[in-house]
Amino acid sequence: MNKVAIVGTGQTKFSKNDADVEKLLFESANDCIKSVNNYDSNTIDGVLVSTNNNSKYLGAILSETIGIQPKISHSIEHLCSSGTNAIISAYAYISSGMLDMVLVSGAESANNPGQVLEWDKSRGNLEHPIYWGTMLTKSHKRKFKTTEEELAIVSAKNHKQAMDNPVAYSNQPRTISEVMNSKQITDDLRILDCSRSCSGGSTILLASEEKAKTISDQPIWITGIGQKNTSASFSKNNLEEIESTKIAANFAYKMAKIESKNIDVAEVHDAFSVCELMAISELGITSNDKSGEFVRNLFNTENRMINPRGGLIGAGHPLGATGISQTIEITKQLQDKSDKRQISNAKTGLIHNMSAAGTSSSVMVLQN
Repeated sequence: MNKVAIVGTGQTKFSKNDADVEKLLFESANDCIKSVNNYDSNTIDGVLVSTNNNSKYLGAILSETIGIQPKISHSIEHLCSSGTNAIISAYAYISSGMLDMVLVSGAESANNPGQVLEWDKSRGNLEHPIYWGTMLTKSHKRKFKTTEEELAIVSAKNHKQAMDNPVAYSNQPRTISEVMNSKQITDDLRILDCSRSCSGGSTILLASEEKAKTISDQPIWITGIGQKNTSASFSKNNLEEIESTKIAANFAYKMAKIESKNIDVAEVHDAFSVCELMAISELGITSNDKSGEFVRNLFNTENRMINPRGGLIGAGHPLGATGISQTIEITKQLQDKSDKRQISNAKTGLIHNMSAAGTSSSVMVLQN
């Protein structure tokens, strides 16, 4: 099985403005290509596009606009974890020997239609993600005595960290008090507890070991992958845990031959504040009953170990681009290229991405 490395990255600014998905894909892909040494369009033999947009044939369209003719091109959609799933698909193509280099590009516009899973009738009128977010929050507060302040700290921390992320949706700091006093939109969620849909594009280039050594001075290796789908229907979910994340993490750790204590920096899926608390627990970084205390300590000590780019709450959440943007952040952290966001001596990083109230999760381990 071939080793697989990340050898190039590119992103657009995340914003509230509507934008054409095709344009966002081109801009981030072009930025990615410029980051590669000795670029040769003939060496990219796969193009995968991650999006929930309804536009068709985007893999072929992106290939033409950037001037390549790959063996394989297609789109991948899996709600919020579309980006990581596309990366994992590219990994499979390369590790199997079918392809040598794959461009993975994700994009979404602020008005994207992909937020609601219409198939899941169990949600009734509560079809928007905000409702599962509030149910998870209510459950966590009840079982683990999580306080409103602890939830607000997640958002305040991530907004603060997003200030040093030049492509983030929000570069505006938020105090704990501002979060706690922001507009109430459900019984248990305020507007600043939530990530924002936005426009944005992110692209990475993956290569086999042989190719990576010819075009990158600092290849970052994908050493562990885990995925798990437990259901599609929200009604089958256990509100007290995200089982799919726990299982996916164990798969990834086993493949990478590490333990959770070896993680130096992590990008986790904080669609809502409670999701960060639940994710770091399921990933084994802390425990559910200690998750609020753990994040409070990060905030007080200005430790950026979790979501250094600002998470989904601070950086924004263009669904198809999110998992790729998370991966770019961990890549740059391991290359010591994250400027003010840099975690000292980062060697092992993790990406966690999930969909539809945690009914499916993807976890990746990267190492330098």
